[in-house]
Amino acid sequence: MKKTLCLLSCLAALCAARAGNYQNFGVAVYIPVRVVDTFADPKVLESQWDVINSQVKVDKVYIEVQRDGILASDKLLEDVKKFFVDRGVRVAAGSAFTGAEAEQFKSFCYTDPENREFVKKTSELAARHFDEFILDDFFFNNSKTDSDIAAKGERSWTDFRLALMDEAGANLILKAAKDVNPKIKVVIKFPNWYEHFQGNGFDLDKEPKMFDGIYTGTETRDPVMTDQFLQQYESYQIIRFFENIKPGGNGGGWVDTYGSLYADRYAEQLWDTMFAKAREMTLFNWELLTLKAGSGARSQWESLPTSFDYNAVAKDYKPVGEGAPDTPSWGTLAGVALRQADAVVGKLGNPIGIASYKPYQSTGEDFLHNYIGMLGIPIDLRPEFPTDAKVVLLTESAKFDKDIVAKIRKQLEDGKSVVITSGLLRALKGKGIESICETEVTDSKVLARDYSTGWGAGDRTGLGADENRPAILFPEVHFLTNDAWGLVSAVENGNGYPIMLMDRYSKGILYVWTIPDNFRNLYALPGAVTAVIKNVVMGGFFVRFDGPSQVALFAYDNGTFVIESYLPTQAETRVTVQGTFTKLRNLVTGEAIASYVPEEPKGFPWHRRRADAPPTSHFLVPIMPHSFAAFAAEK
Repeated sequence: MKKTLCLLSCLAALCAARAGNYQNFGVAVYIPVRVVDTFADPKVLESQWDVINSQVKVDKVYIEVQRDGILASDKLLEDVKKFFVDRGVRVAAGSAFTGAEAEQFKSFCYTDPENREFVKKTSELAARHFDEFILDDFFFNNSKTDSDIAAKGERSWTDFRLALMDEAGANLILKAAKDVNPKIKVVIKFPNWYEHFQGNGFDLDKEPKMFDGIYTGTETRDPVMTDQFLQQYESYQIIRFFENIKPGGNGGGWVDTYGSLYADRYAEQLWDTMFAKAREMTLFNWELLTLKAGSGARSQWESLPTSFDYNAVAKDYKPVGEGAPDTPSWGTLAGVALRQADAVVGKLGNPIGIASYKPYQSTGEDFLHNYIGMLGIPIDLRPEFPTDAKVVLLTESAKFDKDIVAKIRKQLEDGKSVVITSGLLRALKGKGIESICETEVTDSKVLARDYSTGWGAGDRTGLGADENRPAILFPEVHFLTNDAWGLVSAVENGNGYPIMLMDRYSKGILYVWTIPDNFRNLYALPGAVTAVIKNVVMGGFFVRFDGPSQVALFAYDNGTFVIESYLPTQAETRVTVQGTFTKLRNLVTGEAIASYVPEEPKGFPWHRRRADAPPTSHFLVPIMPHSFAAFAAEK
């Protein structure tokens, strides 16, 4: 019954999207309350609507009723609501519960009676005027007032804040709103820093069950020149994770214009959100969509035929409406990127990936899954242990499951493979992992730039010294000879240190993947090393590519896939698809890439095709900088 209801919910959301301006998703714009207040002059709203509507088609708007303690008036909310409804645009309320956004996102104090009453008043205001109410991603707690300290008692801040925000959500938001308007749908939007939610009271376990829907922050911005250092892959991966948390109830993705140092970076966030099959794309925010958006620092690839061609966009741009900028706006960029996504996502099936497990309220090797995604390994991150998967990838966060060793053992006894990271191996020391493997992470480190691969005794192939290859700092993993085997090792001054270790147990295989201290150094691993890693982690997956890192693979259950490069230079990839195919068909251009027969790999047997292995087809696929290509294999 639950599966039927989930399917009906998904179909309803899809039909609603198709009834709008795009074929495969809806597009919404969030309007902050300070902007709403300027609409007291109807001419301001009219002129800005003309500017935005000429660049990106809008199905829905979120009209904010409160932010930073500023409340919109009842009359103004009704006037603005009517303006959009008269134009066939759906409306919903929004609120950002920031005590002072400019003060490092200072939150409301939920142990303060006045703050609590104001939150309740805001919920009631939204419910009087709207049938849907979304909480912008500030419904958390980071205050440490005297009243907080007294209420916390001996609990940790995490335990205290989780309980506090669950109670506030139930009483100050849900009950307050539904007492005024019983049919209102209340949605909580979760931001992009999911690894640390519990520390501020975001409860990914209970809140998705409490609220009518959830929403996903997919804004990854620049991966280096920002506070969070989020990797681009997260714009895709976090949608899939939240979809696994609330199947059918994850309303969409949310992207802003901040931190995009070049125009393509903004487009990538929108593409990746939609490649994850988000039902709706919310653009934050209304005012920013009317402002100029320059090309940014893209001189390295601006003359190449990239997916997002800013020069072509600028050439075709025509300002419409009073106050429209004379060069492309952020709304222009959004419109182009969303049309590009709409042209392909309807041809893609349901997203699939390598099953990985992140328990609720867990931390450890934070955001590592996104770095792995940037190696071209698609991730299916789940909040429940994936017993159905033939290969399970476990990072350190899995240590929060007190039964994790027993679950690993059961997978192995069932003849399946489990890949654990060095971080998880270290965390499980003394907690029963020794009953499976006598392998441990030592206190030593190795700084290496050379590697060797191999399968058995006397069968090692070195890559050779390369002074231009960056040195990478690894923890040392100690193992017992002939009990476990290093499939690939870091080499330093004649000594080897395992990077991917293989240990048979019962009918299955346990692998230990040694992760560099700096996760970004995964991108510096030579292709021969990442090839071995993919052989293990992606064993049996229907498609893979070998090539540079910082290129992602998005795969789907209908045999389609997308390759996207975040590199500033052209990427050459070698794509392998299970089955006998003669060509790859580009789902956008219709062009075909013919298959080829690769040379028999030299070196150790691990690289050689087993006689009983299923047939595979091979293709050379170039990808332009900051570009994507979608494919289906054909006979």
